[in-house]
Amino acid sequence: MSLLSVQKLSMGIHDHPVLHDVTFEVAKGEIVAITGESGSGKSMTAFSVMGLTPGGAHATGRIMLKDTDLLTQTEAQMCALRGNAIGMVFQEPMTALNPVKTIGDQVAETILIHGAGTRAEAMQIAADTLTRVGLPQDRFPLGRFPHELSGGQRQRVVIAMAIALRPALLIADEPTTALDVTTQAQILQLLAKLAREDDMGLLMITHDLAVVSEMADRIVVMQHGRIVEQGDTAHLLRNMQHPYTKLLFAASTHQVDLPSLTSDAPLLRVDSVSRDYRTPRKSVFGAPGTFRAVNNVSFDIKKGERLGLVGESGCGKSTLTRAILGLEDVQSGSITLNGAPVFSAGRANLAVRRNMQVVFQDPYGSFNPRHRVSRLITEPFFLLDNPPKGQARTDLIAETLEAVGLSAADADKYPHQFSGGQRQRIAIARALIIRPELIVFDEAVSALDVSVRAQILDLLADLCRQYDLTYLFISHDLSVVRTVTDRVLVMQSGQIVEHGPTEQVFSDPQHPYTQTLLAAAPTLPDLTDKASTHAQPPLV
Repeated sequence: MSLLSVQKLSMGIHDHPVLHDVTFEVAKGEIVAITGESGSGKSMTAFSVMGLTPGGAHATGRIMLKDTDLLTQTEAQMCALRGNAIGMVFQEPMTALNPVKTIGDQVAETILIHGAGTRAEAMQIAADTLTRVGLPQDRFPLGRFPHELSGGQRQRVVIAMAIALRPALLIADEPTTALDVTTQAQILQLLAKLAREDDMGLLMITHDLAVVSEMADRIVVMQHGRIVEQGDTAHLLRNMQHPYTKLLFAASTHQVDLPSLTSDAPLLRVDSVSRDYRTPRKSVFGAPGTFRAVNNVSFDIKKGERLGLVGESGCGKSTLTRAILGLEDVQSGSITLNGAPVFSAGRANLAVRRNMQVVFQDPYGSFNPRHRVSRLITEPFFLLDNPPKGQARTDLIAETLEAVGLSAADADKYPHQFSGGQRQRIAIARALIIRPELIVFDEAVSALDVSVRAQILDLLADLCRQYDLTYLFISHDLSVVRTVTDRVLVMQSGQIVEHGPTEQVFSDPQHPYTQTLLAAAPTLPDLTDKASTHAQPPLV
């Protein structure tokens, strides 16, 4: 008998159908991945199992957890199952954790709610569980707060909360999307290890086919609320039948055709830059300490060049980016654009600053939802001495929107009227509208579906041809960096440990840290070798 059996699950929210005859199973100790783009219904399927559907939702079919039909359970009965028989790991650990409670209290809370022990016993179980997920008490005591941990460590706390009572089924909804490659590999290894050790069913929700190919025993592919294909991982990937599955795989391996470099003239020059931060005093009368976030970094970007910057969280990428954009001064060294300093006389040099723009990871968070697109993309005009007005302004807005694949009519719409990929196009239009000499892309495609990501990367290549675009591309997704950059810098602990032509660094890495990053990155199997029918071994 299967651990979880979803049978002909259909769901609507008010009058809008969301799921259509969804049927699949998860056995004990099995890892099943549901994959598909945003809006495919994969997360709603997981929430249906947890009984966390929104108001107005109505479902038909059956969701059997062993002998229990979850669709027939009352809210009180589901509360008894959540955290006990079913655990869930959410995508963003910082929003899943209570910032004013210690990690020990949050893991123990599940145990106490289900009456599985006294407070002392619950805290001991919490300590044991945190140790089990890689947070030993000698380094991560129960009294730590979430803000004192890194992103990967916070995700381990969320996993500890989910498995504290050894549930039969664990659901992981995009648990590694925001993590760098080495942390992602550690979290995936941990989840696979827990599933094998506890003989626990693991239902993985992800849009990353590379993760799926390395980890899952079986794959379920969803589109528009329907399962279009499912089966054993190795067999399905080598014998894809549905066009949508083939589209996802093609988008995951998409290669961008960048134009050739046309200039050797340096545009941006970073020379021996160091940046320090003050740290708290260790005693009442003691002097504050310092932490060096960027240590003697030097490089340049040629006009028309596409430079990549990779490294784990905390390596100094963001600090270096803020210094390049003139948002922070540095303790030593210099940063110049066309020979002019980006920071002078204790403030940003606006004459230089207007020639640089940035595209952030989450465009929706950087937009004012009350403003129309026409106002949002013209925000950089405040940097200009004589911004265009009247018809010239309208024409420039239309030209820029059309350059990024939108229409002039979109200028009168609001951000919520666009998809995630379209909002990222608007963010690129905002950066492009004043024709800057350098654009910084800060994790600009990490939150996008694979097909949307491929479209945005093709857009960047087209803009390079039209505008001779020069950019610094910062990302933890090494497969993306490999296809959209000419050179790459690898950063560790505030220093550039390796640099060179992108293909050379990726094909023949010299530094141990670069080798570690590349080894940790999940990769899709090479389907050209039809003779092999075995999947890559699961992470253990």
